[in-house]
Amino acid sequence: MEDHTATGIGARPAPALRQYVDSYVGFDLRGLPAGVHCGPPGRALTAVISLSDPLEVAAGVDDGSPATPFSSVAGGLMCRSVAIHHDGRQQGVQVALTPLGARAIYGMPAAELAHRLVPLDELLGALAVELVDRLRSATTWAARFTALDELLLRAVGRGGHRMPRQPPEVTEAWRRLVTARGCVQVGALAAELGWSRRYLTERFRGEMGLAPKTFARVLRFERAHELAAAQDPLPWGDVATVSGYADQAHLVRDWREFTGRSPTAWRRSEVLLETG
Repeated sequence: MEDHTATGIGARPAPALRQYVDSYVGFDLRGLPAGVHCGPPGRALTAVISLSDPLEVAAGVDDGSPATPFSSVAGGLMCRSVAIHHDGRQQGVQVALTPLGARAIYGMPAAELAHRLVPLDELLGALAVELVDRLRSATTWAARFTALDELLLRAVGRGGHRMPRQPPEVTEAWRRLVTARGCVQVGALAAELGWSRRYLTERFRGEMGLAPKTFARVLRFERAHELAAAQDPLPWGDVATVSGYADQAHLVRDWREFTGRSPTAWRRSEVLLETG
């Protein structure tokens, strides 16, 4: 029987990429029970390149959404978890893009990818094919991260000049929401920026694909998910308090909405927590 092994290694992108790309994470999971991993929504647009078998990904968890095989897949900002069906093995690289990265690397506003899963080659063409080949032929994580730097910088170089810049007020609203981890009133944020709440909501949704209030909820959930997935997690009531929820019941409602499962059912079924 194959031993249970779990390798995960993170890296920061090259400095010239850091306004567009938050992080790289390489993962190699083997010998785990088969299951369905909830890929949670968060602040980043995620791209995943498989280094082995295609990823079987569905747009929702436990809701009948069909699983589609992807050798590499890109997604926008989401309001619910994606379901990653696995047989106990996964090997690949995850790239977390900022909304600015959508324009610079994909040549489109983040809103065009919201709530969607798209093959990476539909966005990057031959560059995606080359990226997959380079990542799979590399024999170390360092070499893979170097290949990501080189190819994503090339994508920025060829595509960034074609797209207008993201509206600076939207960029600032996104930054403030992320810094506060969603614990900020949208009306107060709009007033600080000199906009009406309605105008901020329209501009933010037009660029990101989510309204600022919805994005703030995603950020609070992201914080709660980080705490709940820790190796020695806090009790759920403390997770709720630290993440900015009014009470545990409020956390449970959002958790069900964003994962399709109650917190307890999520913890029971999330096989990949064993890798923490």
